[in-house]
Amino acid sequence: MSADIIHPGHLKVIEVARALGQLTVGVLADKAIASYKQPPRLNFEQRKVMVENIKGVHDVILQETLDYRDNLLKLKPNYVVHGDNWKTGPQSKIRKKVIELIKTWGGELVEPPYTKEYDSDLNPLFQLNNGITPSARLRRLRMLIETRPVVRIMEAHNGLTGLIVENTRVQIGHEIHEFDGIWESSLTDSTSKGKPDTSAVDVSSRISTIDQILDVTTKPMIVDADNGGQVEHFKYTVRHLERLGVSATIIEDKIGIKRNSLFGTDRSQTQDSIEEFCFKISEGKKSQVTKDFMIIARIESLVLEKPMSDAIDRAKAYVNAGADGIMIHSKAKTADEVFEFCEKFTGLRYTVPIVVVPTAL
Repeated sequence: MSADIIHPGHLKVIEVARALGQLTVGVLADKAIASYKQPPRLNFEQRKVMVENIKGVHDVILQETLDYRDNLLKLKPNYVVHGDNWKTGPQSKIRKKVIELIKTWGGELVEPPYTKEYDSDLNPLFQLNNGITPSARLRRLRMLIETRPVVRIMEAHNGLTGLIVENTRVQIGHEIHEFDGIWESSLTDSTSKGKPDTSAVDVSSRISTIDQILDVTTKPMIVDADNGGQVEHFKYTVRHLERLGVSATIIEDKIGIKRNSLFGTDRSQTQDSIEEFCFKISEGKKSQVTKDFMIIARIESLVLEKPMSDAIDRAKAYVNAGADGIMIHSKAKTADEVFEFCEKFTGLRYTVPIVVVPTAL
């Protein structure tokens, strides 16, 4: 079980199991849960403690993957107890393997009826209806990055579009795909207000929009903060976003009046010096209160038609200054130079994530 939320359905299964003998519960690892649905709000140790304190539970073990083989071979239980919801769907193959394996020592599968009314997977509003605290939302982005190979983020610019990102699900075969988080975009926020993407919408208005989205969603949010403004203002913005429960902000290494990057060199745009932008990153990191909030540096070198070496040099400097991630942008109609950057940056053995955006195609 994942045990991120303990409900009466879990307790019914445990009641059946403890009547059969000494009960050991396998609790799924964070990565195992993230492999088939949203990562848990609580980490493994927290979930383990909760299950250990349920009446009738003798022991709790770590379930590293969705395949039970290793733990079953270790314990060789007389009974395996699981809700009957895995008779169909993607888990049916795992069920078949379990039956075949426990037969080798005379084990038996017991399947109490599954209580669908408590299934958060079948009710996408389950988490929203139960709410989320700013601190819990704040740390979810780091958990996603740690547990998933790719994290998918979609933009939102008001409460309605936030709800679309929150609730959109597509089933392909037995797998359900959804967005992992929300990107509060400067471009779409400005456009929705009928203003140009030139930082014409002030920070107070942006904060109001962000709060409207946070009010009706539970997924982590990344905020597009343009170039962050003056260092003194950026420090304030970091603390304000962190207090709201925003997980990260992305700032671009340009100075002067904001111009949308897709203009490229068609409009006058000036890139900040490496030293000054590193100072802004460093001061922003010093101002945050938690370790969970992320400041991600967006590199505009390729947009401004500078050599790849300039983008790489800036990436190294920004990470060394404390950036929690690197965003690379391109206005090319193919992703070739983005792939080239990713390959070169990955070769440097940095552990921070790379953020990429659609091209201008």
